[in-house]
Amino acid sequence: MKNLLFICSRNQWRSPTAETIWRKHADFNVKSAGTSPKARRTVSPADIRWADVIFTMESKHKNRLKAEYTRLLDHKPIYVLDIPDNYQYMDPELVQELESLVPQYLKD
Repeated sequence: MKNLLFICSRNQWRSPTAETIWRKHADFNVKSAGTSPKARRTVSPADIRWADVIFTMESKHKNRLKAEYTRLLDHKPIYVLDIPDNYQYMDPELVQELESLVPQYLKD
C-alpha cells in the first residue's frame, strides 16, 4: 500500500476533498494537511516521513514544504496539481479535477 499525503494551505477544502476521494481506494493510505499555522491540521515531520507520495495543490505549498522539511523530502516525489483555492469541500468540479489529475502520478 502507498501512503498518499495531500497538502493545501488551511486543510479546509482541497486537501480534505482529496483525502476523502482517495481514502476509498484499497491500495492507498491517505492523509491531508495544510501548510498554514492556522490549518485545521498542520503538516508535521511525521506526515512527511509517513508519505510515499506527496501532492500539493499549488507551487507555493511545495515551496513551503521544501523550505521547512528539506532533508525529509530527499527522494520523496512531490507533485503540484495546480488546483487554485476556488472550491468548497467536495465541490463536484474539484472532485472531477482530482480524479483526473492524481492517477497519472500513481502508475508504477
